[in-house]
This record gives sequence, C-alpha cells and structure tokens, in this order.
Amino acid sequence: MSSVVSLLLLPLTGFSKSPIPSSCVRPLKQQQSADPVVLLHGFDSSCLEWRYTYPLLEDAGLETWAVDILGWGFSNLETRPPCDIVSKREHLYQFWRSYIKRPMVLVGPSLGAAVAIDFAVNYPEAVSKLIFIGASVYAEGTKDMTRMPKFVPYAGVFVLKSLPLRLFATRLAFYKIPDGFFDWVQIGRLHCLLPWWEDATVNFMITGGYNVINQIKQVKQKCLVLWGEDDGIISNKQAYRLQQELPSAILRQVGQCGHIPHVEKPREAAKHVLDFLGGDGVDKADQASSLSSTLVST
Repeated sequence: MSSVVSLLLLPLTGFSKSPIPSSCVRPLKQQQSADPVVLLHGFDSSCLEWRYTYPLLEDAGLETWAVDILGWGFSNLETRPPCDIVSKREHLYQFWRSYIKRPMVLVGPSLGAAVAIDFAVNYPEAVSKLIFIGASVYAEGTKDMTRMPKFVPYAGVFVLKSLPLRLFATRLAFYKIPDGFFDWVQIGRLHCLLPWWEDATVNFMITGGYNVINQIKQVKQKCLVLWGEDDGIISNKQAYRLQQELPSAILRQVGQCGHIPHVEKPREAAKHVLDFLGGDGVDKADQASSLSSTLVST
C-alpha cells in the first residue's frame, strides 16, 4: 500500500468511557469531487485484507479508506469496550462523522457485508452506494450465549487463532493456492496476537453476532453484488438471492475465483468496483493494473 495504517482518535461514545485509537488506512489526499470509498473487512480480519486492491483503487483516483471494524484489526482496545453489533455500528458512525462527513460508498466483504447493511439501514444518510463481496448476510448469528460458561467461548477463540485452523480457512477461501499462501495466513492472524483480541472476540460472540436477514429489503441504496464463481465458503446461489432481494442491485461474478476476489483477483475486483462507480476510473484502473506483479501476487 502506498498509504500506511494509522490510528485515528474517535470521540467519546455511549459504549466507551474514553476515546478509542482506531486503526485504518487513510488516503494520502482527500477530495470533494466524488464520494469517498470506505472498505470494511470480513470476520476476524483487518484492513490489511485490502493490501492488494487498495493501491489499485487509489491509483485510479478514488479517495479510499480501509477501516478496522471495532473488535478486530489493530485498534487499541486496552479499555476493553463492548464489541457487540450496536457498538460496532456506533464506532463506524463516529469514524464517519469525524473523518468522512459526507455520503460514502461502503464496501463489505463476507461478514463485512452484514456490517454494511446494518449500518446503511440505521444511517442511510451516510451511505450513497453499497458494494458486497462474497456477502455473508443470511447467517442467523451465534445466538445469545451470555449464560454460557465463559471458558466455552474462550476455548473457541483459542482454536480460532490457531495456525492449523487459519491454514484450513485460508485454503478454503481461495480457488487456487497462491504463491504467498503462508504469508497470507500469517498476516490474517496478526491482529490475534494483540492482548485484547480474545476478550473482544468473545464479547462479540456471546452477544449474538449479526443477523441482518430482515434488514436486506430495507436497503435503499444502489448496490453491486460481487462474487467469486468458485466460492467454496458461501454458494453463489446466495448471490442471486441477494440480488433479487435488494431493490436496486447488479450482480457481477469473477471467474476461477474463491471467496475473496479482492485478495485473489484484485485487478478484476477493482475493475468491477470502478465500473460500478462510473467516471473515468475504469481507464485509470487499466493503467493501475500495470503495477509491479509483486504488489498483486497472491
């Protein structure tokens, strides 16, 4: 990435007793000519998920932000704020209110799509368009586990950050094993080494997780549904279902690609995003795709 991960201080909120230093990749230059693009990430991931596609979008002239969802990524959670759905939504809103301040294009891959739907329904004035990638929006969450003995969810998150599980999950996410496969596994679990990660993840799990099934038809924004044709995690049948249930959506699929097109096929993912947003960004994307193959090797 030409930009770097920064810590932004968000103001006091109803769910936190002190400001939260929140991690994101911010653009080198902000502009007012087009809506900014804000990239979320998937379950238990980070803004580093965008390290291949982000430079392509930025080089195409978009004001691009990649933000870590509260409880995941590299935000400083030493005060152990709650990381349930409401807190995640409020955290994203405070980020938008403090730094974006105008309607944005919100991009949600995998579970990030559920985060995006929940946010757009509650704060429609903050979102101009939505882009979903391999959207995980039909799960019914983890149910309320607050009465469960604490050692059970903590045992679960211990397994979640284990190298064998990460290897398996990462392999499942790709259509073809990339050259930098092991590097991706290590980068994908890097945030799990932070001292507050277990507490934050358990807090999210025991409070029920995301269930946005009933919110999908409330989405009013124009949407792009982007899917890998060979997604081994979420069937592309759900892509067609999502397109039908959204009032204004188009569907695009990426051939020979798994669950994370923005990682496995960054050039194609960027091209679809730019085509959806219109303007001269598509031509710029072609120019940007000539970046070093090292940058986009996967």
